[in-house]
Amino acid sequence: MKRIAMYAGTFDPITYGHLDIAQRALGLFDEVVLAVAASEGKHPLFSLSERVALVEESTRALPEADRLRVESFSGLLVAHALSRNACAVIRGLRAVSDFEFEFQLALMNRKLDEKLETIFLMPKESYTYLSSRIIKEISRLGGDISPFVPACVEQALEAKKSRI
Repeated sequence: MKRIAMYAGTFDPITYGHLDIAQRALGLFDEVVLAVAASEGKHPLFSLSERVALVEESTRALPEADRLRVESFSGLLVAHALSRNACAVIRGLRAVSDFEFEFQLALMNRKLDEKLETIFLMPKESYTYLSSRIIKEISRLGGDISPFVPACVEQALEAKKSRI
């Protein structure tokens, strides 16, 4: 049986930090599902379909991209993960400040279904300071975001500059 992990996020937009975590997860699992959350409460800059398209385009050239699946979801992550036969949820930790919130989520997910494990992965050191929020702010202020995001994301942010 394939070991499937689900890496969920808003990905508004996806960054090289997200892609690094996805690649690390591929080293541990047979298949990784990048689940793009609707996250309407966060008021994302990009629509759900735009975020899915950006994730798909950003992951296409990754080594072992054939073991990555991109899809959208709304509702409980646990329910979605189990509907896809995932045995684990991947969560990225950039700094100690992320841990408390992520730990609470992991414990709640375990309470909802104890069979689903949460795996914490840290990105490469050069990506620990990256966040989608910071990328949008740098873009809004006219900074160069090319070292932090794929070209398709850079272009999409440029197109939305008036809304950032």
